[in-house]
Amino acid sequence: MNIDLSGAKWFKSRRSTASKDCVEVAHLDGGLVGVRDSKNPTGPVLVFTSGEWDAFTAGVADGDFERP
Repeated sequence: MNIDLSGAKWFKSRRSTASKDCVEVAHLDGGLVGVRDSKNPTGPVLVFTSGEWDAFTAGVADGDFERP
């Protein structure tokens, strides 16, 4: 799947620190969401549908990905 990222407006969490250990997110055309490593802005991008992104962020909020 080829997705045009040229107009993407990337942002980090306002809780992000200067350490650069962050991900950046962009809301893309067609309701898609892109995620990339802030240290490598020209590197690969993961692309999620809006439903996948909602499920992921809900899981984060619920603690589903915390280490035991």
